[in-house]
Amino acid sequence: MKQSAIVLVTGTSLPLARSVSHELDEAEIFSATDAEGCTHIDSYQLLMRQRFHEFGQIVFIGALGICVRSIAPYVRDKYTDPAVVCIDSMGRFVIPVLSGHIGGANDLARRLAHATGATAVITTQSDAMELWPLDTIGQRFGWTYTIPRKEMNRIISLFVGCRPTALLLDIRDNGTEWLERSVPHHVRIFYNYSDIDFKDFELLIAVTPRIYEAPLPSLFYRPRVLNIGIGCRRMCDSTGIPEYIDSCIRKFGYDPASLRSISTIELKRDEPMLRSLQQHWPETELNIWSAGELCDIQVPNPSDKAFQVTGLYGVAESTAIKSSGYGPVVMEKQKGCLSKGNDFTYAVTVDNSAVRGGRIEIVGAGPGDPDLISVRGRHMLEEADLILYAGSLVPRELTFCAKAGAVVRSSADMDLEQQFALMKDFYDRGLFVVRLHTGDPCIYGAIQEQMAFFDRYGMRYHITPGISSFQAAAAALRSQFTIPEKVQSIILTRGEGRTPMPEKEQLHKLAQSNSTMCIFLSAAIVEKVQEELLQAYPPETPVAACYKLTWKDERIYRGELRNLARMVRENNLTLTTLLVVGEAIDNRHGLSRLYAHEFKHLFRK
Repeated sequence: MKQSAIVLVTGTSLPLARSVSHELDEAEIFSATDAEGCTHIDSYQLLMRQRFHEFGQIVFIGALGICVRSIAPYVRDKYTDPAVVCIDSMGRFVIPVLSGHIGGANDLARRLAHATGATAVITTQSDAMELWPLDTIGQRFGWTYTIPRKEMNRIISLFVGCRPTALLLDIRDNGTEWLERSVPHHVRIFYNYSDIDFKDFELLIAVTPRIYEAPLPSLFYRPRVLNIGIGCRRMCDSTGIPEYIDSCIRKFGYDPASLRSISTIELKRDEPMLRSLQQHWPETELNIWSAGELCDIQVPNPSDKAFQVTGLYGVAESTAIKSSGYGPVVMEKQKGCLSKGNDFTYAVTVDNSAVRGGRIEIVGAGPGDPDLISVRGRHMLEEADLILYAGSLVPRELTFCAKAGAVVRSSADMDLEQQFALMKDFYDRGLFVVRLHTGDPCIYGAIQEQMAFFDRYGMRYHITPGISSFQAAAAALRSQFTIPEKVQSIILTRGEGRTPMPEKEQLHKLAQSNSTMCIFLSAAIVEKVQEELLQAYPPETPVAACYKLTWKDERIYRGELRNLARMVRENNLTLTTLLVVGEAIDNRHGLSRLYAHEFKHLFRK
């Protein structure tokens, strides 16, 4: 990775230069004056002549004219030049001078502006208009593209000129979701190539693994969503095979640039053909599966002969299916033989998560405050066709961001079968379902049965985590739940009510660690909880009963463990109460030796 350089033109700006250096991982500061901590240079022009292309980033601090004259003789093109920015001597403005997008000068300017309190002056047209940077978004989302630079410049010109543009999204990933959320006014989204009426457009942008011949200027981003499974005779001669398979994939209408993985079974791990394929597609990952991991996969073209040799009815198809997360097969098993005795098979699948159609997102709503849901969770709610939320446990205000026409239902009066039926109905119609749970879904979220149902029916789902109420409790109590050298563990648990606790997890046994303990769903059995905790914690141990954390009617009661049950009963606290126990509550008794040493400069007079 190339280093960064700071060129200090004005000596009085040395404090600013040091601040920038710190932001850029202690970048070297060059100065023509003998400034402390700087590398002395004879002139800025000489430094640029000797080392311009050694640097990945160059920050001039001083007059813009000096910056321009110093670098002008050495500028080549935006694909090889370093990112150059100029900061005025007073630190008021940060100006990208060279390689705004490709070199990253625009992002560097924003970063330094945030770090120094300056204003970034961005002049690139797509940034000024808040349009997609077509030449860099592929890198951001892991997509590739292969068009000449001249053609890319033409496409960018059409796009920033707001010419009518068709956006084709064949697949779904984080990048396509971002495009959908930020689509400009002159862009229309399509999900099927056949739906595009090209006479209405002057430009096509597509995120797709498929090969299309469009009748207008086109930019095809290739997402890595394809998986190829390989089978072959033992010690198969691989000469010409990678090129042959590459050509066949193209004939099927897919671009090999979208390959994410190559896979086979353990038996074929050392085959020369695998190494040849990896060399041909160096960006792909290699997946080796055992026969036991593949034996339950149903393949489109079962072979008794393959079963006799490998224990599987199809190596190529089963390994490709496994690597894709059970995604669809887009190239069923193909047989090849380029020389006698060197038979091989291959099949291609698409990542299940990338397939458009019905999908389910299990979203953690956070503890209650609508502002404490994650940004991703909010995006999911805004896109959902069905929001099924957990009744009285999740404030309905969280669903107010639903789009027009979305169905919003509480699951409070529904049994599991009714919930499944509703979600599956939307899913089977190719719609997007958000199952909204309180806190974080993995903590008493009751999602295990739902995931088992989704797995049984091959339904695609994903989990967006949320802030748990135990984290909200720490914030509300203004307490650090770990104390250096004293309490280094947090236990999340519940008391034993109708749901039995495993023998080793009973409260009195967990309490022996004297860790900070966060006890969920136990207000109704608080007497039993208190009795068990007192077997290990001193009676004066701090406790807190936190009711409806972050909700409008939040209530928090502090006390000692000996009074916990009375505190809960007298205040009529119910199931939505989190009990917190431990010395960490309200602890302000100094720093550990480690922290005291590390932050001793904060306490100097």
